[in-house]
Amino acid sequence: MTAEATKQKAPVEKEPFLNVFLRNLWSSNGVTVTVLSIVLAVVIGAVLIVVSDSAVLAKFGYFTARPGDALEASWTLISSAYSDLLKGALGDPDAFRAWFSGGGTWQDALAPISETLTYAAPLVFTGLSVSLAFRGGLFNIGAQGQAVLGCIAAGVAGFTLGLPIVLNLIVALVAGALGGALWGFLPGLLKARTGAHEVITTIMLNYTAGLFLAWLVIQKGVQQPGRTDAISKVVAESAQLPSFGGVLRVHLGIVLAVLVTAGVAWLLNRSAFGFELRAVGANPHAARTAGISVAKTYALLMAVAGGLAGLGGATQVLGTAYALTPSVAGNIGFDGLLVALLGRNRPWGTLLAALLFGALRAGGNRMQSFTGISLELVTVLQALIVIFIAAPALVKAIFQLRAARVAGLGAVPAKG
Repeated sequence: MTAEATKQKAPVEKEPFLNVFLRNLWSSNGVTVTVLSIVLAVVIGAVLIVVSDSAVLAKFGYFTARPGDALEASWTLISSAYSDLLKGALGDPDAFRAWFSGGGTWQDALAPISETLTYAAPLVFTGLSVSLAFRGGLFNIGAQGQAVLGCIAAGVAGFTLGLPIVLNLIVALVAGALGGALWGFLPGLLKARTGAHEVITTIMLNYTAGLFLAWLVIQKGVQQPGRTDAISKVVAESAQLPSFGGVLRVHLGIVLAVLVTAGVAWLLNRSAFGFELRAVGANPHAARTAGISVAKTYALLMAVAGGLAGLGGATQVLGTAYALTPSVAGNIGFDGLLVALLGRNRPWGTLLAALLFGALRAGGNRMQSFTGISLELVTVLQALIVIFIAAPALVKAIFQLRAARVAGLGAVPAKG
């Protein structure tokens, strides 16, 4: 047997498992960049926490003489702030220990998680609205206006129809979805028939929806009797989303959000309409050549996206607000843009991103009350996360995520 034949039959050395794991981890850029973006946001947030505290800054005045004072004060402030953020989002270990030992209640232990899920529920719907439209090649900036119309339709149905329990809730939710679908269908129709850019039309409709809500809540027949401020009648109890335990704020909306997320995932990946909208989103000219009606897809897609945002508005008014006010929708539509971006426009990723934003909001409330740090810091953290996700090249440069270097992790030099 020749030396060349022996060399060919020599066993190939198996690549170490750690090398394979690291290469697969760092090559999945979506997950990696998202996680590292959160890490960077937390680090920069820690710097902002220190800068915002005058007492800690004063210790840096004599840093060269006694650096330990400044470092210890900074660590104490940062650790307590982020500790309260986590406790406000997920729960206080002391409260859980008290519950298990019989010295506390389950309501106290689960209240933080309840707040996280309550804040996250409407964001799931508006995030799905934006992400679904984006997968079809449209940028739906109008989730805020569509959510407002969902609030209006669901709220009016909730306090005027007087239907029996369960039926009243179902009708109010459907009304909210239809209200948002109508507000989404309008820019979709304009896009399909006239080519009007959806960004411009949806932004204008956001203002229209907000002004319409502000006008509506001061009208007779809608305004709450005995009140002079801008607030509507209270939604009937039969139309309110039932809460868990009767004490916690979390309600059935979060379950509905998970079910709708599964439905959107099926729609995108398993249905004929999902195939058409993905084809149109990838290349509308090729889709048109293949026989797909691009105009019809645009109109229907925006209607479905608007219906999802309308459900978010309905969840807001039927689950927590129980009445219409000019600010009843908050910023759930605009936050939905950030949630969709953080979730990489994937249904389940959007759900997880909404939970993260809900946790930041719930934990920020405790952080502000316990440490005095402004709640706006949470908004800064959200913005930083989105900025880093929107600039993956920056994150890769900071952490030196180079394709050649990653590939080198698995390189095993040949022996002999």
